Amino acid sequence: MPRLTPITAKNELSAEHHAVADTVVQVFGHIRGPFSMLLHSPKLAERLLPLVTFFRDDCVVDTKLRSVAILTAVREREAAYVWAAQTAAARRAGVKEEVIDVLRAKGDPAKLSAEEREIVVYVRQLMRTNRVDQATFDALNRRHGPQGIVELTAAANHFGGMISGIANAFEVPVPPDGDRLPS
Repeated sequence: MPRLTPITAKNELSAEHHAVADTVVQVFGHIRGPFSMLLHSPKLAERLLPLVTFFRDDCVVDTKLRSVAILTAVREREAAYVWAAQTAAARRAGVKEEVIDVLRAKGDPAKLSAEEREIVVYVRQLMRTNRVDQATFDALNRRHGPQGIVELTAAANHFGGMISGIANAFEVPVPPDGDRLPS
């Protein structure tokens, strides 16, 4: 049960904030999840929406690899709702079930491709210790370049930090058909 009543329709907001609700629907197709909580602060929700569309439409990192970074981050944060939503997106982006299984289990990334493994190790280090060792950083920087590593880091932190933090703090429930984290 969420800790605040979810805002799921624009008529639950004052008229001055209906445009924000419309934009949430435009971006996601509905109002639910973390944005059903963020709409308790419409101006904050409004300011976060451009990041969602940036990561979806403008990020230079391949969608599949970006999904690996996001899933790694949200798994480290035990963010059940965000995991479910982002797992569905990752599947649509072509992330293999074997990769999702490794991330869900917090398993050994040695089984993954070199590209995927570098991302998982990088994001896990960052989420677990708030730092990344030089060799791990250098490997990812060589592969993705400065813009790529900045955008990959921002995506992992946006979904693993802000979005997961909102979902976890307000106990946003996983949709019934959502991919589940182990108990």
